Amino acid sequence: MKIASWNVNSLKVRLPQVLDWISLNQPDVLCLQETKQNNDNFPHDVFEKRGLFSYHNGQNTYNGVAIISNKELIDVQFDIPNFYDEQKRLISGIYPNDEDPKFRVISAYIPNGQSLNSDKFEYKMNWLKSFINFLQTKIDGIENIITGDFNIAPSTLDCYDTKSWDGKILVSPQEREYFDKLLNVGFIDTFREMNPNANEFSWWDYRIPFKRNLGMRIDHILLSKTLLPFLKKAYIDKATRTLERPSDHVPVVTELSLNP
Repeated sequence: MKIASWNVNSLKVRLPQVLDWISLNQPDVLCLQETKQNNDNFPHDVFEKRGLFSYHNGQNTYNGVAIISNKELIDVQFDIPNFYDEQKRLISGIYPNDEDPKFRVISAYIPNGQSLNSDKFEYKMNWLKSFINFLQTKIDGIENIITGDFNIAPSTLDCYDTKSWDGKILVSPQEREYFDKLLNVGFIDTFREMNPNANEFSWWDYRIPFKRNLGMRIDHILLSKTLLPFLKKAYIDKATRTLERPSDHVPVVTELSLNP
């Protein structure tokens, strides 16, 4: 089973890239973030023509999350329950298997936070707290896979220059503490599990030439610890960043074998 996550930074702009990537890589599930369109404009018909099921929780211009799947999902849910939020940042659904394990796939676009002394950072902290509370209620015999743009670089390996970012957003102790709290709920960071010493990134600022590789690893796929025996590969596909008009993020991919 191949699960991928990609912040496309506008699906309207990058739909052809997404379709090409799906054709080339054949993921079972592709989670998208920053689709930047409302539900009425989402191209469900385009995916349906390719035999795929699509689910979207979006809004005009900002945010928006989706799940594209080769199987019809069960119990699709939008947003974090009991957390009032006008921003569309979460969608989940159960990917059915004929045999156990079954998976709940979550596509999340965690707030950026802007700066450590801003209201947006407080919103980010509250969002993460509510997200963790939500996950703690989902220990129901179905394994969870969290994908998305977390806007958190968990360690010094995940940032090209931690010193220059000291005291800034994405790498702050508060954010990294919440990432650790997510892991402590019962998850593993699949990329770091398979690549313990890798200094690789999933996002690069448009304002800096990509070839300089001044990036961060802020896009992640987390897996319930009980699924660790099934984990076979976890990698970052940087090829999309060299395309014309690319997203500033690239796909991150995790592969499972259901026969460990």
